[in-house]
Amino acid sequence: MPRPRLRDLNIPIGVLPTGKRNAITDVPDVLVGHTTLIYDEPRVARTGVTVILPRRGEIWRDNAPAGYHSFNGCGEMTGIHWIEESGVLSSPIAITSTHQVGLVRDALGKYAQQHGFTRLFALPVVAETFDGRLNDADAHHLTDEHVFQAIAAANDGPVAEGNVGGGTGMICHQFKGGIGTASRVAENKSGQWTVGALVQANYGRRHLLRVDGVPVGREIGADVVPLPSKPAGDGSIIVVIATDAPLIPSQCKRLAQRATVGLARVGGVGHNFSGDIFLAFSTGNHIPERTERLIDLRMMSHDEMDPLFEATAEAVEEAILNALCAAETMVGYQGYIVHALPLDKLTEVMRRYGRKI
Repeated sequence: MPRPRLRDLNIPIGVLPTGKRNAITDVPDVLVGHTTLIYDEPRVARTGVTVILPRRGEIWRDNAPAGYHSFNGCGEMTGIHWIEESGVLSSPIAITSTHQVGLVRDALGKYAQQHGFTRLFALPVVAETFDGRLNDADAHHLTDEHVFQAIAAANDGPVAEGNVGGGTGMICHQFKGGIGTASRVAENKSGQWTVGALVQANYGRRHLLRVDGVPVGREIGADVVPLPSKPAGDGSIIVVIATDAPLIPSQCKRLAQRATVGLARVGGVGHNFSGDIFLAFSTGNHIPERTERLIDLRMMSHDEMDPLFEATAEAVEEAILNALCAAETMVGYQGYIVHALPLDKLTEVMRRYGRKI
């Protein structure tokens, strides 16, 4: 039985309405799939891969405006130099563990070639955070087939969160972390738009954790829930933002920058060894893979961007907290233990600080 999400505990974040699923899949034609590996023999696996397929996988041919932001750069996201140069996303987005970025990138390239999605070359986008405390990362568990399985499993329904996919072995604020997602519906004079966020949360220290402004990490300290069984580093977070608003690349980059606000609200500060890399794309404009004709683009006025900025901050904040709520206590490599955020104690602390739950 999955653990409840944050809103299931009657803890809302922000003021904007969520989409139907409160997930990145609320953005039309955005699919998410996972492959999760958990076993102990022949070597300990607590790892996996998560794949986001914009345009139901047709992103290879039907590119989307995109932009990225590196809040702190101790991490990797392949393909971002071409995104910065061209302003377009031209592949699915995969998130995995640090030691498996190369394999996942190559597998996406092979998938494109096998299915006729690319004519000459591909620069797939693959991001990572490090799972080598719970996972025997040097075993390099993933294969091409695991990536293909995640693509095949991708759908536009509710998104599994916590100990799944690339988030399987991740730690967040010294509780068990992983995959989380959320969405918001923003409205301006141009119309109504959906903004969705998906995170792989593997960052942060306990005392910095805040939930809707409440210092939960200080209230649920090491005397209440033990810290991970060995000292852990700063970790990282990957954020992917999708929207159906008609944005141009520079506006996507502006959206990606606002993920920093959501991260900061939860307690992320961009520590030295943290890889905090954010990518945003818009499905509201269509850019053919190759064409010799002029391309018509729509552009939202910069004056109308504020609701989208607010939606991004709220969605990222809640996505991180959903990852924490969904994740379960895990024992992994060499007996390393990371405890889940205790939801009964979370609600107790929130009530103590005056929140009506």
